[in-house]
Amino acid sequence: MYDLLLKNVRILDGTAAPWFRGWVAVKNGAITEMGAGSSPAAAEIVDGEDQYLAPGFIDIHAHSDTTLPLYPQAESRILQGITTEIGGDCGLSVAPVSRDPEKKRQLRDYVGDMDYSWETFGEYLDYMEALGPSVNFGSAVGHGSIRLAVMGFEARKATEQELAEMAALLRQSLADGAFCMSSGLIYPPGCYAGAEELTELCKELVPFGAFYETHMRDEGEGVVEAVQEALAVARGSGAPLQIAHHKVTRKTVWQVHCKTTIALVDQARRQGVDVKLDQYPYSASATSLDSNAPLWAFEGGVESLLARLQDPEIRKRINAEANASHAGRWGDIYISYVESEKNRWAVGKSILEIANIRGVGPADACFDLILDERCRVDEINYGMCEEDIEYIMRQPYTMIGSDGNAVSLDYAGQPHPRWFGTFPRVIAKYCRERKLFPLETAVFKMTGLPASRLGLADRGLIKPGMKADLVLFDFDEIEDTPSFAKPQQPCKGIRRVYVNGVLTALDGVHTGARSGRILRKGRM
Repeated sequence: MYDLLLKNVRILDGTAAPWFRGWVAVKNGAITEMGAGSSPAAAEIVDGEDQYLAPGFIDIHAHSDTTLPLYPQAESRILQGITTEIGGDCGLSVAPVSRDPEKKRQLRDYVGDMDYSWETFGEYLDYMEALGPSVNFGSAVGHGSIRLAVMGFEARKATEQELAEMAALLRQSLADGAFCMSSGLIYPPGCYAGAEELTELCKELVPFGAFYETHMRDEGEGVVEAVQEALAVARGSGAPLQIAHHKVTRKTVWQVHCKTTIALVDQARRQGVDVKLDQYPYSASATSLDSNAPLWAFEGGVESLLARLQDPEIRKRINAEANASHAGRWGDIYISYVESEKNRWAVGKSILEIANIRGVGPADACFDLILDERCRVDEINYGMCEEDIEYIMRQPYTMIGSDGNAVSLDYAGQPHPRWFGTFPRVIAKYCRERKLFPLETAVFKMTGLPASRLGLADRGLIKPGMKADLVLFDFDEIEDTPSFAKPQQPCKGIRRVYVNGVLTALDGVHTGARSGRILRKGRM
């Protein structure tokens, strides 16, 4: 007898093939049998009432490294149908960790306040395994974190010896189960590396079957040049390329530059370069507020940045550069989180609003808040247009990634709704309402395509032998209820979520189950 039978369901198998009515049987956490005729016996039988059954959604781009230990039930993930997520993106993973106390402090200050009781990537995954989260979790290893472990926040070219040390850390992390190397070329210390360094390190990925994932050096007016750099690294190293959260963030080049970047990707693919994209379905981005400081101001780390912001002469230079680069943009940047109680009033307000309240210029409003919060302050930045979002999403090699975090529904502040609603939004808005593609294609972008990119041989599809990560949803009712004003909400229309065969969400409520697994590349 099977453990679970889901019958009378419309099966979306994750391959983009047409759905079909049938049943799926589960035993010991795996899909054992499926069919379209009479169904077998099972200890538990669920009538799907002709709703859609899809593989659990795979979030290929997330940042739950530091939040999952605090919120292991991962409501923001589970309640939108995510059953597997990959962290360590944008070049900033929480491993490897240097033994040097100063470099360890720099990692804690910049990446996240954890105990860092581990040194290697494998030890970090062991720590996560002992945690026992609700969601399956795997990770990239961050180029920025590798560079920090070797060089700290030094804004210079790596020496031959330093490059060799970085390569050794990368190889160890890949052997420990990292799925890829990520880079964040707008964030220090990764931004201090040139294409030559990135190319040499990416050569290490090839023997492990891993790929290079990049938050490119520019996503605004210089996005075309940034794509060209990323493609040059892929060509020079032979590593597959994943362009993270591809977008265009400057009004001056909306509906123009994304046509060029997609043309460049298409050309590279015709030439044999394995390049794919991921994307979140919103017109606003989100990151830390200190990203508005010039990159040179970060040399030496967070403490050095804070010291420069308190030096009157250096502050004048920082303000001038920020105001020049943010002309017409300060009003598009909103505060989403602050750590201290005294500045909670700023959450939900734009930098211009805060500047007017405080009676200062916008650059001062921004950097004063960074000083007050010692960089523990986040932003939401409205910078994209719907036409570009849809053009990028239509591409057959574009998959979905939330760029979000695993948190609870009572998480403080006003985080980006992508943390809570990315995947249902693609189905509800871009498939059902905008009709960009069929439902089968939408599900493929969330399941089979990212599973293929990650090399997950036992997830991402509904077929015998696969792990029973499953989402049952009502296509007519599914809705991304999380909004910018009130993001901490479950999505509508998600009826059931199973992780490794265990019911983890029922009608928008987490069951408390924590049956997730820690995933290591090459190990099922």
